[in-house]
Amino acid sequence: KKDTTKEAWEALKMMHMGADRVKEAKAQTLRSDFEVIQMKDSESVDDFSMRLNTTVTGIRSLGEKIEEITVVKKFLRAVPIRFIQIVTSIEQFGDLKNMTVEEVVGRLKTHEERL
Repeated sequence: KKDTTKEAWEALKMMHMGADRVKEAKAQTLRSDFEVIQMKDSESVDDFSMRLNTTVTGIRSLGEKIEEITVVKKFLRAVPIRFIQIVTSIEQFGDLKNMTVEEVVGRLKTHEERL
């Protein structure tokens, strides 16, 4: 409750500024999570894909840009050593610039089934 319009306006400005700071802090936390995320040895491709996608969606929902190629490359770096052969193959013969995360997941799942 404020006595004047000016006081109410100032209170609204302060609350909005606080919301912007929270949003920036949350985006920074999600970016940090994105940088360090790794697939666990016991984790399936689908489960890891969901974890990574949740982080990326969170970043994008806060208005931050994250390119598809960045996510694709992160996915390929984050998988365990048992996927090294297929990752090498994807990197050598795939067009990473135009590849989607869904394509990577599909290729890795195929490899996972063979293992």
